[in-house]
Order: sequence, then structure tokens, then C-alpha cells
Amino acid sequence: MSIVNIMWAGGSPYVSVHKVHQQILSQAEPGAKVFNWLLQGQGSCCSCESTREWQLSHRLVKGRHVWGLLRPWLRGRFRQALEHVNAQVVLLDGLGVLRLLLPILREMPAVRVAAVFHGKTRLRRSDIALLRDFPALRLTIVAVSQTLAQAIEQDLGMPVQVLRTALEPEAFRSELLDRSAARQALGLSNDVTVMGAVGRLVDSKGFEYLLDAFAQASLQQPQLHLAILGEGVQRSLLEARIKTLRLEQKVSLVGHCNGLARLYRAFDWVLVPSYSEGLGLVLQEAVIADVPVLCSDISVFREQLGSAGWYASAGDIDAWAQAIAECATLNAAEVARTQFKALEPEQAWQRSSLIAKTLLRQP
Repeated sequence: MSIVNIMWAGGSPYVSVHKVHQQILSQAEPGAKVFNWLLQGQGSCCSCESTREWQLSHRLVKGRHVWGLLRPWLRGRFRQALEHVNAQVVLLDGLGVLRLLLPILREMPAVRVAAVFHGKTRLRRSDIALLRDFPALRLTIVAVSQTLAQAIEQDLGMPVQVLRTALEPEAFRSELLDRSAARQALGLSNDVTVMGAVGRLVDSKGFEYLLDAFAQASLQQPQLHLAILGEGVQRSLLEARIKTLRLEQKVSLVGHCNGLARLYRAFDWVLVPSYSEGLGLVLQEAVIADVPVLCSDISVFREQLGSAGWYASAGDIDAWAQAIAECATLNAAEVARTQFKALEPEQAWQRSSLIAKTLLRQP
């Protein structure tokens, strides 16, 4: 059995995407050969037998303008590589990878394909035609949440398999540092109430308005501290906003942390102010770490926490300020227990594992 996992890119911005694929690949049959290919960038978050970094330029992968003339040559290289490893199952990371490789895979009748969607995307007419023309018995379209699957199904007019990605609870919890050690690793005092936020520093994550909401909340609850873990293009903007709000002593922009998943117990609460998410693994990681979550009131989060969630409208500074201040007064351990029960991590892991096995079965 030979499985090829083809990813858009490596590096810290794609950690959550790699985690999803790693969880799928963990359900491969014993003895299966797993090959991890990165179209761009370096490194991998997947424990694969072999990693190949293609080092392709963004323009070449996109195939725009004159670069489109090289598409046949590039696809020929990929076909040769797939035949060389005797690929039987190919796992594709989202729309960009799918556009490049589905035309090749359509002509390889011995190969089964699983195309995994991780977030909202705009399907072109050509994308819809590409997916509909692919032999249905050899293609499974996968979305990482029910919310995302419904959106893609509506646009595509084809069935989409829901694989609500889940973490293996016991394995995840076994790696966690305790509160004191996690705070020491992040340089945080034990004498403050720490609100944590985790993710790429990009507009869709909502960290800019979170700073304004936190500034208001900390006037009511002066013991609050906000720690944002992650890196991205908005760092300079967020640093400037912190200075404008005079929050230098109350907000830590920690940056990218190796072993981030071990650090959740440094936080009293985790804040997830995203405008949109395909799933939001941060929510799952926090709840499994016994840390309660306050998140945006979007359907993908309600899908996971239901009535046990604490929500505020995405982008609403006043609502978030009020919610942060209120959460700081609650019994965090009790909220965490309620959210853990709602998330059902063990049952979710078992369900996702069974579905993943079907994606990797031999044609």
C-alpha cells in the first residue's frame, strides 16, 4: 500500500493543516508506505516515511499567464513521480493542489483520491467541472466540519464527506505541561489571569479587534493579561495597536512557539475571535487541555460546543469586552468540564478515525 500526501506548503502558517493530514495518515494500514510532498516551502508536520520538497514557485503552481505554458511539463513530472512510488491513494490539500493534480490523477485509474478542504473557498466553474468530471468511485471530497461540508456541497452540487477532525485525547493530554511550567516557558507570572489566543497573525483571526476589546475589559478586571501565540503579517500592526492602547505591560505577543500544544495550561481562558474557520483546532486543543474557551459566535464553533460554549459576535468590540470581563469572574474549571463533556473528545476521535480509515483504503 503506497499513500502520497500532497500539501500546498510547509512551515508554521500551515501547522493546523498538517495536523489534520497527520491525523488522517495515522490511520493507515500497518506496513503502508506514506510519502509526504510539499509543493512549496520546507519542513513538515507529518510523520511520513519520506518527505519531498518540490520547491515550486507560487507562479508556477498557480499556472497564471505565461507560467501556464509550463503546466503540461510540471504535470508530467508529477505523474512520473507518482508512478515511481506506485501511488495507490493520494491525499490532496485543498483547492490549489487539487487544480494542479486532478487532471493527472484522472488518467491514473489505479489511484484513489481524497481531496480535503480546510476552510472557506471560492469554487470557479472550472473547479466544479474538474471535480464533476472525475470518476466518482475514485474521488472522495472531504471537509473538516459539518458547517464547511454543507457550504461546499451547496456550491458544488456533489456529496461531501464530513471528517470533523479530532485529536486523540489521552495522547494530547499526556504531553501537556502543568500550569506553572507552561507559564514559566512563556515568561508569564502566576499572579495574573491569563487570556490566551493562538493562531496566525492575519486579519481573519480577529486579533486586531481583540486588542480593543481586551483594553476595555482590563479596565474592569485589572488583573487580566493577554498572551497571543503565533506569527504573521499583522505583527507590526498589532504591535502599533498595543502601544496606542498603552497595553505594553498587559499584552504579550509571544510569536511562534515550538511545542505550542504543550502550553495551553498556561492560560485561564482561551479566546478565539476568528471571523471564519474551517474547524478551529485551537478550540479542541484548549478544551482537551481543560481550559475553557470564549469564541466567536459562528456556526463551526457552535457545531462543536453547542450550548456549553461562551460566544461573542465576531468583530463586535463591546460584546467581546463584556464577555472577557464576565468570563474572568466565572469558575473556569467548571466551565471547562462542561465544554469537555459537550465536545466529547474520545467519541469524536473514534468517529474521525473510522472515517479516515475509509479514505485510505486500497482501490
